[in-house]
Amino acid sequence: MTTKEQWAQLQVAAEEIMTKAYAPYSRFKVGVAGLMDDDRIVVGCNVENAAYGVGLCAECGMISSIHATGGGKLVAITCVDQHGSSLMPCGRCRQLLWENGKPTTQITTPEGIKTLSEILPQAFGPEDLAARAEDQLQMDQS
Repeated sequence: MTTKEQWAQLQVAAEEIMTKAYAPYSRFKVGVAGLMDDDRIVVGCNVENAAYGVGLCAECGMISSIHATGGGKLVAITCVDQHGSSLMPCGRCRQLLWENGKPTTQITTPEGIKTLSEILPQAFGPEDLAARAEDQLQMDQS
């Protein structure tokens, strides 16, 4: 279970990284911080682009940081807007968080702390690909 102190550290880290966001078009800065299963904190901020559709969400940067710094699984996540208020990740980012966390990974939301399985019910992940792979289906039918 994530402690109050760890949540406070995530909030500070998310707010700090949010100030580094590159958001000249929307002027909507986002920061995210994640607590990993080895107790390190990883962060990310949004990075916009003049070709709007190729901007990067803050969670994308955080996920890259996870893999660049040794991998592992997310235990807790805080995502904030430019005012430091909790912000829900978009659908694409919820999927990224799901694949780099666990169903029990906690996340702050405008409605309080929830788990990834609560914000992404009936999630689809790598295990579904393996279970539904064409060669697996053929083996199951034999």
